Amino acid sequence: MARGLLAQVTVVSLTVTFSAVTARSSCCRCLHPLFQSARNQAICSHSGRPWFHSNAARMSCDKHPRGNLHNKARTSPYPGSKVERSEVPNNKVDWLTKWEDYSPVEYTARSVLAGPQWADPEIGDKKFSPKFNEKDGQVERRSLSGVYTVENGRPRNPVGRTGITGRGLLGRWGPNHAADPLITRWKRDSGGNKVAHPSSGKNILQFIAIKRKDCGEWAIPGGMVDPGEKLSAALKREFAEEALNSLQKSGADKEELEKQLNRLFSQDHFVVYKGYVDDPRNTDNAWMETEAVNYHDESGETMDNLPLEAGDDAGKVKWVDISEKLKLYASHADFVRMVAEKREAHWSEQPDLGCRGGAEIKECT
Repeated sequence: MARGLLAQVTVVSLTVTFSAVTARSSCCRCLHPLFQSARNQAICSHSGRPWFHSNAARMSCDKHPRGNLHNKARTSPYPGSKVERSEVPNNKVDWLTKWEDYSPVEYTARSVLAGPQWADPEIGDKKFSPKFNEKDGQVERRSLSGVYTVENGRPRNPVGRTGITGRGLLGRWGPNHAADPLITRWKRDSGGNKVAHPSSGKNILQFIAIKRKDCGEWAIPGGMVDPGEKLSAALKREFAEEALNSLQKSGADKEELEKQLNRLFSQDHFVVYKGYVDDPRNTDNAWMETEAVNYHDESGETMDNLPLEAGDDAGKVKWVDISEKLKLYASHADFVRMVAEKREAHWSEQPDLGCRGGAEIKECT
C-alpha cells in the first residue's frame, strides 16, 4: 500500500458501511435516495433491521429517519489533527434540508497540499481542470453511487453534510476509491474435517485479519486503488503487501509468491459490497468508496502455500474465526457477516437477535 498512502495516516482502507435508517413503524422504507435503486434487494430480519448485500447500505430502525447517516464522517477531531468539525445534527445531514446557517470548517492537511503524486491540486489551480463524474485520464472520478453534484467547482458529498469542507487527508476531490480483499477458508480439525459450531451447527468460516499499525485495531487488509490500476490488481497487491509482506520479497521467493497469489485470486469469489462508505476522513467535498470482494479457498490448500507475514501498514496478521463476537475496525464486521451468510457459515449463536457488538480479537496466534 506504500504507493497509496493518504497523508500522514496509514491507509488500510478505512472502509465502513454507513447506516440509512428507517422509522420503527415502517421497516424497509425511508431509504436514502442514493440507495432507492437497491430497495428491492432488502432483506428484513426478525429484529426489524433491514440490510443489503452488494451495492447497498445496512440500515437500522431509528426514530430519526437519517439518524445513523455519517456517524464516522461527523466525528471530531478530524483524524490526524486537532480540527473540530462544525456540528451537524441528524436532521441536517441531508442536503435537501435547507440550512442557511450551515458554516463548515475548511481543512485540507498540509501533506495533501504539498502536492504528492496521489493528490489533486487545489480547485482553482490554473493547471488543474478535473473532469468530475468521468474517467479523467488515469484518475477514476466516477462514483460507484452514481452521478454526484458539483457546486462552485467542488464535488458535493452524495450522502450529506459532514461539518468540514476541503479534502482533509484524502487526495482526490470527490470519490477516493479503495479495494478490500476478504480471504476466507473453512476451519478444519487435525484430520482435515470442517469444524461446525456446537450451537448453530453450521461450519465455521475463517478470514485473514490484519492489525493496523496506526490505531491498533483489527481489520480486513486493503487500501487505495492506484490511478489506472484495475480493481483485481489492487485487491491482489494490497493483500500481498499487508498479509504476505510482498514488498520485502525478491528473486525466487517473489516468483513463487506471485504464482500462488494468481491461484488464490482465480478461485471462487463474489462482490460483497461496493459503494460509498462512512469514513472519518470524509468531508463535504471528498469521500471514500470501496469494493469489497471475497475470495474463498474451499480446500485451504492454496493458503497452506502462502505463509502469513505482516507487512507494509500491518503490524500483525492471522486467521480469525468468523462470528458475531468479532470486533473489527469500523464496520468491517458487516462485510464479514455478509460473507458468512452467503457461504451459509456460522455467524450467530442466537441468529434471531440480529447483529451486536463483538469482542476483541485475542493477540495469541
